[in-house]
Amino acid sequence: MNHGFDLARLERLPAFLKAKYVDSGRLPHAATLVSRGGEIAHLSCIGDARPGEALKEDAIFRIASMTKPITSIAFMMLVEEGKVALSDPLVKYCPEFRETGVFVAGGGNVPFLTRPPAQPIRMVDLLRHTAGLTYSFQERTPVDAAYRKTRIDDFDADYTMDSFIAALARIPLQFDPGAHWNYSMATDVLGAVVERIEGKPFEQVLQERIFGPLGMADTGFKVPADQQHRLTDCHVFDPKEKMKLFDSGERSRWAKDRSFHSGGGGLVSTLSDYHRFCLMLLGGGQLDGTRIISRKTLALMTSNHLIGGGDLTQHSVGVFSEDENAGIGFGLGFAVTLDPARAGIPGSAGDFYWGGMFSTGFFVDPVEQICMVFMTQLMPSSTYPVRREVKTLVHAALDD
Repeated sequence: MNHGFDLARLERLPAFLKAKYVDSGRLPHAATLVSRGGEIAHLSCIGDARPGEALKEDAIFRIASMTKPITSIAFMMLVEEGKVALSDPLVKYCPEFRETGVFVAGGGNVPFLTRPPAQPIRMVDLLRHTAGLTYSFQERTPVDAAYRKTRIDDFDADYTMDSFIAALARIPLQFDPGAHWNYSMATDVLGAVVERIEGKPFEQVLQERIFGPLGMADTGFKVPADQQHRLTDCHVFDPKEKMKLFDSGERSRWAKDRSFHSGGGGLVSTLSDYHRFCLMLLGGGQLDGTRIISRKTLALMTSNHLIGGGDLTQHSVGVFSEDENAGIGFGLGFAVTLDPARAGIPGSAGDFYWGGMFSTGFFVDPVEQICMVFMTQLMPSSTYPVRREVKTLVHAALDD
């Protein structure tokens, strides 16, 4: 079965990744899964998971911001049950933000000068990154610097959900909620909101509502001791060496207990597990007879929610304002392709996707019925355009 693909063209994927990235030492490994109509059309694993250990199909990867769509789906399940609304103010669930102001001046060794926000942060602002929050790695403003100083988005900082919210609420907002788009820790806040509404640990909510029902057995915030041998090494880009070890699979920080479970970036997963999540999305919110969310809720999530329309180049005030995000909108947890011509990459209007800081990525194309999951482990994800190249190669293989 070729599922409407030219199989020889699909085989360009591993050949391209091997020649350009793995053999040249740019990436440690690369795993790609492509399906159409729910049937796997291509699966390849190249490179080493750890030195001298070939990457296998069941390898476990740190998926970073590919956690965000999962958290967003969990939140929208609560919306469907009437437990929360998109228009609800954040202070209803996190009163710590009652006094949080918008940055005017200061920072560093000078106290912040702030003003009251023109409107409150709402749940929809958290989902679409218009809350006025940020990330330390943006390194643009004194607010970003305050994130670094407090280690608010550090993998190893010893926050709990409650102490994280309390610390974050003490840092000013970059701008009035709803005024701009800025990639941020908003989805981490969303995870804390889910935990407070449900009255149980966030990781338990995800397990009960998503991982268990979808059979995502290897997805979670911690790799169990008996599965740690499957966890890959993870690298950071180095100008001289190309790659430096960031987190070893053998002695990983993802193999220990944490007090804070990041809804924005804390999960590990596998090709097969994340593919099941994508199949649920392709299925309009259901997979194998198990409904996670309704078709209409998912349609709402995969619509463009940038205020007044437009794309990320027009709305973003930090990263993702680059030209390559022309024609790309943002929904509730996903980037959405508005215009493939402006995006400059083959695809469909209405396909949706996201990635993670370790260069992982996925997309779901409801028009062509394609799901794609790509896994590797190199930060930052902006080092190479590999995810755009993979999407191009997948669509170039269509033959129907």
